[in-house]
Amino acid sequence: MKPGQISTFSDGWPKLKQFPKPAKVLVTVVILTMATAMIGALGQIAIHDIMPTFFSDTPIAGHPGSTMSTPARSSQANHSEHGSVGRGDLLAADTVGTDTPASKRFFQTEQFVWALKWTHIHLFGMNMIFIFIGAVALFLDLSSRIRTWLIILPFAGVVLDIASVWLKIYVSPAFFWLHIPVGGLFGAIFLFVSFRALSEMWR
Repeated sequence: MKPGQISTFSDGWPKLKQFPKPAKVLVTVVILTMATAMIGALGQIAIHDIMPTFFSDTPIAGHPGSTMSTPARSSQANHSEHGSVGRGDLLAADTVGTDTPASKRFFQTEQFVWALKWTHIHLFGMNMIFIFIGAVALFLDLSSRIRTWLIILPFAGVVLDIASVWLKIYVSPAFFWLHIPVGGLFGAIFLFVSFRALSEMWR
């Protein structure tokens, strides 16, 4: 081995730069496709949730919930007719069970049904993204400890992200803010692994 050269098989794993060209192309196109989807998801969050919550005084077409520009808005503004937690729930003081009929058990309420649907959809979607990102991280030219954290942290973030939905519905709307550091964790790891992988394969 030449002086200063990093061993590509120091822990028994080949590195991305050792992959054959078709494998590099596959990894690259999947990363780019997922990056496009992540940008779309970020845009959806900004337009559907962040902008109406903080900057809009009128409802957006297609979304039955009212905006929550002030905390004085009623809980009716926080739910769509299909039970979705609407825009501005972080500013509402009365989002938990205020309009639930006494005859309904908690698992029969629209809030519970919506949260359950949201949970399983996002568990499948987010986990599939980070299963692939974890597989890519496994072959990065980094120490075993760093690669282990790059694999573990996104899945821990998924659990926290899902938990924050249930907590903000049944405990306090303040748990909305948990989405921000968790989302930052997702984004940072996705960007780091993606750019590092592309650099190792093609630079």
